[in-house]
This record gives sequence, structure tokens and C-alpha cells, in this order.
Amino acid sequence: MTGEPHSTPDRKAATPRSPRRRARELVLQGLYQKQVSGNDEAAIEAHLRDIDDFDKADREFFAGLLRGVLSERMALETQLQACLDRPFSELSPIEACVLLAGAFELGNHPQTPYRVIINESIELAKAYGGTDGHKYVNGVLDKLAARLRPAEVEAKRAARGRGR
Repeated sequence: MTGEPHSTPDRKAATPRSPRRRARELVLQGLYQKQVSGNDEAAIEAHLRDIDDFDKADREFFAGLLRGVLSERMALETQLQACLDRPFSELSPIEACVLLAGAFELGNHPQTPYRVIINESIELAKAYGGTDGHKYVNGVLDKLAARLRPAEVEAKRAARGRGR
């Protein structure tokens, strides 16, 4: 394991957040709540909608991401397992939740560049996960992006190779 979370995912980040980043934070909080309490989707959404700055989140993005991860969790775990060095069940709760959300976004939001999804996932892992968990999240999602978005990943690598 890369470490236990040093805080629950309701801790506020120090930097200003875009509506999408706030939505991702709330999704992380909801997935963590599901993992530790077993609450159902309706209870999780109701709880999160009562949080003070919920109105600062992209509500449509939040609902789609949370519901998508919850409904596709087993398929997402299977996808991720191919990129992991240990069983999914041995991941820290925060890193597991970050990876699930990142995997869902990579597979279902082709309009969002894969690097944006990975960078957002890294920031969540840095803010809420264990000391080096963000490095693990980066490595796993890089591998998954190469599987799910090979043309986009290769184009980015080729552009870097040309000095851009």
C-alpha cells in the first residue's frame, strides 16, 4: 500500500478550484463514503448536495461521474487491474477512489484531454491521499490511457519528441 489517507476527502484544497475540479472532489468524497459506509447512491448524493460549496461544482459533471463510477465499478476495477502491481483490494481507499474516477473519465469523456484527467487525478491524490500516492496514480493512469486512448497518447508523445 502507498499509505493511508491523511485526511478524509472533505478537506479543502488550498488553491482556487474550477467547477469541474470541485465536482471531482465531491465525487471522490462520495466514492470514499460508499467505500467506508456502504451508503447507496441516493444517500450519498443527498449528503453531498448539502455541503456548503456544492453550488460551486459543475452539477451535471458531478452527477454523471459519480453515477457512472458507481454503476460501472466492477468493470472499472477490471480495467485498472491490468495496470496495477497488486490486487485492487490492496490499494488505499483514497487512491482506489481516485483511480476509479480517473478510469471512468478516460473511458467516457473523450472530449477531455487524457493529460487533464491524469493531472486532475494526481492533484486529488496529492491533496487527499498518502505521501507518494499521487506517483502511483500517475503511473497507473498513464498505462490505462495508453490502452484506452492509444492515438491520443501517441500523438502527445510524438509532439513532445518534436520539442513541443
